[in-house]
Amino acid sequence: MELTISLETVCRLIIRAREMEAQVPGLTADEEDDPNDADDEFASLDDEANEAVEEEIEALLEELADDQIAEVLALAMVGRGTYDASEWADALEAANDPDAEPAVEQLMEMPMLAGYLEAGLAAFDLSCAGIGQID
Repeated sequence: MELTISLETVCRLIIRAREMEAQVPGLTADEEDDPNDADDEFASLDDEANEAVEEEIEALLEELADDQIAEVLALAMVGRGTYDASEWADALEAANDPDAEPAVEQLMEMPMLAGYLEAGLAAFDLSCAGIGQID
């Protein structure tokens, strides 16, 4: 398996996905309306931070070519165990399925995207060690 997307780009996605996963969920409308909540001023800050990281990840993905987005999705599918490393061609085919939800949307909806991508890289003896902020 040889990726057309650079390892550095995948690692940058992992860093941002970790940030997104670490964010505090924004408050619901009911929680925001509670006059007794002293943390109301911080709720909007949390929500803005969440949105900024999500928008950055989505922009990073949308800058990629279609085949590169498919590779990221296929790596995530291998990482979550949907496919084995030996089934890379099948994972790539599924990631390119025109009848499926768009790859960017699938990736943005994955609750543990960073972990899936790391596990997907590990399945091919790749890692982000020494690249960027990942040790």
